[in-house]
Amino acid sequence: MSTNATKILLVEDQETAATYIAKGLREEGFVVDVAHNGPDGLHYFLTEEYSLAILDIMLPGIDGLTILETAKKANRKSAVLFLTARDGVEDRVRGLELGADDYLVKPFAFAELLARIRALLRRCSPIITAETDLIVGDLTLNLLTHQASRAGKIIELTPKEFALLQLFMRRKGEVLTRTVLAEQLWGISFDCDTNVVDVAVSRLRIKIDADATQKLIHTQRGVGYVLKAEG
Repeated sequence: MSTNATKILLVEDQETAATYIAKGLREEGFVVDVAHNGPDGLHYFLTEEYSLAILDIMLPGIDGLTILETAKKANRKSAVLFLTARDGVEDRVRGLELGADDYLVKPFAFAELLARIRALLRRCSPIITAETDLIVGDLTLNLLTHQASRAGKIIELTPKEFALLQLFMRRKGEVLTRTVLAEQLWGISFDCDTNVVDVAVSRLRIKIDADATQKLIHTQRGVGYVLKAEG
């Protein structure tokens, strides 16, 4: 398992639905790549490493079943969940026979989608579940409870703060630009002219560093931010 956050590919041609799903997953700490058509989805699937791919079946260009079939022939190991309006038994059977790990019919509840994703990741990526705590210095983040603590003192986090801190801790020592943070946490269509990244980091920094002698979140002037324990 790499030190990066769990990465999910979402191939969904309905932009409103894709935005809703991606936003919810990012708030849960996942890194999400989104494709709105079959060719782009297949390209992502074959060139990037994902723990899970969420595929619609009816897509422009290349349908989801063909994406899955091609990916399996290319020996891609990602777990696959079909998220589709096609609820026929034949569709479900074909999807599962091609190698899909789960099948969820639209409309759906996001809570159910999230529960199925977590179940698939536990089943298909046992190493992921073995990692329950991220630790940098005296800062600990529990991935199951979403609770942070510093020197034993509990720190309450919002979902966005949890996702931001998880990204910082998984990539500790690496300067993350505002653009990277915006893409990872707010989506690729994020307007980088706003100061939402700086505001979010500032609020997290207050919670993490305000009462600590050793500061963990540092500003790389003109570039971005880095989390590291110095000394």
